[in-house]
Amino acid sequence: MSSPNLHTPWLSSDVESFGGSFNICIEEEGTADTVNFLEDSSYPVCNLPPNIPEPPPVRGKIHSRVAHPRQLANSDCFPKETKDAWDGLFKDGFGADVHVRTEDGSVIPAHYPLLSVASPVLGNVLQQSKVRNGIRCIKIAGVPHGAVYVFIRFLYSACYDEEDIKKFVLHLLVLSHSYSVPSLKRVCINHLEQGWLTSDNVIDVLQLARESDAPRLALFCIRMVLRDFKSISSTEGWKVMRRANPALEQELLEFVVEADTRKQDRLKKIEEKKVYLQLHEAMEALVHICRDGCRTIGPCDKVLKANQAACNFPACKGLESLVRHFSSCKIRVPGGCVHCKRTWQLLELHSRICEEPDYCKVPLCRHFKVKMVQLTKKDEVKWKVLVSKVRAAKNAVNLFSSRRSAA
Repeated sequence: MSSPNLHTPWLSSDVESFGGSFNICIEEEGTADTVNFLEDSSYPVCNLPPNIPEPPPVRGKIHSRVAHPRQLANSDCFPKETKDAWDGLFKDGFGADVHVRTEDGSVIPAHYPLLSVASPVLGNVLQQSKVRNGIRCIKIAGVPHGAVYVFIRFLYSACYDEEDIKKFVLHLLVLSHSYSVPSLKRVCINHLEQGWLTSDNVIDVLQLARESDAPRLALFCIRMVLRDFKSISSTEGWKVMRRANPALEQELLEFVVEADTRKQDRLKKIEEKKVYLQLHEAMEALVHICRDGCRTIGPCDKVLKANQAACNFPACKGLESLVRHFSSCKIRVPGGCVHCKRTWQLLELHSRICEEPDYCKVPLCRHFKVKMVQLTKKDEVKWKVLVSKVRAAKNAVNLFSSRRSAA
């Protein structure tokens, strides 16, 4: 069985794959345990396996990050003394029977049983590696020595330094996916989600998230692209992605168009709701004027005062002008005068909403009730839709008022 290979395009060339934004320097790790390996074509190299078992999905909802950010400690499952003991075993390398060779030729001593238990993929590679003088030798290439060191250390004790995670987070994400270490994968994803993403690197991280089977991280990247598409589309990472992966660019552009369409539809619905709410307020103001009177306008059986206090109905002022015009207009037929036509429509809308036409004081209320049966089916459907929208706006206002008073 051939050994897996970590030499992938997005790791072997920073410029070609990440547009220069993925710039992580190789950390030199010289140790006393470094041994000289026989350069041999049969030397096992641990790189991206072709058939990596899929790690379990990341638990938790995306929106929970805002309300309750997840805090991932190194590990709270075991006592500190236990973690320190395993961490010390890794650093000392006592009794090591595995030598992990890194990209720069350095060697990290490790223990075969522990690596096999911590990573089934790595255990499979070790099982098929050759044993020389009682030591199994493998190579993890394609990532810096420092990233491999942090990765092996995590397998021992789940311990890590925040600075190491910041420096090698993308490499560690690849390693955790390649060797099926979901706990480290969650640490990397959490770190990226908690603020490491920027306009310059989001495209690179998106591609890496797709390669590493991190759908939630990919969704975070896509949402960031939608929020700041103008600046992200002008970055070097986007230009490189356009050349190397035009299908992804097309997919992102479709997302942007779809998001813009949804935004326009949402704004349109908001404007429609405002119109229906205004109509609801106009209906209330119309009943108020015809039943109680308002300042200088109202029913003939009410004594009005010019210095009356300000009205609580904002629509009264506009309706007062319409009513005054309607009472004195010489045309007054529907369609003959724009202002009169609007007044006719308001009166008819009130009639369709009014539930007590026999006692209602709004003019022509009963007249329009009788006229309803003479309308065409098409006009009747239009009026029913309008009435339902206005009633929905009324119910929404009443619900909001009741909740506000209860609070």
